[in-house]
Amino acid sequence: MKHICPICGYEELKQAPYDTNGNESFEICDCCGFEFGFDDVHDGHTFETYRNKWISTGATWFYKQSEPEIWDLNQQLKNIEKIQPMYVPFYMRTKSTE
Repeated sequence: MKHICPICGYEELKQAPYDTNGNESFEICDCCGFEFGFDDVHDGHTFETYRNKWISTGATWFYKQSEPEIWDLNQQLKNIEKIQPMYVPFYMRTKSTE
């Protein structure tokens, strides 16, 4: 099963960014380069701040060898809407999100 990156909408993550308990996968997205458990926990990025930074610096692919021949960023970003409920990291869990 493939999973969607909540940063860029890439649909080929091998693991869910966070498991059902909110534990990080430490997978790095081939497209935007976000590492779940590092860029969020260590660097303090939210999905939105990282996405905005990535887009403002050109939205370039992290692993160029994975970039499709024909790619539409806006179409890919629409995949984020498919994530329900949105992934919630362990360190952000509150009583109301559990």
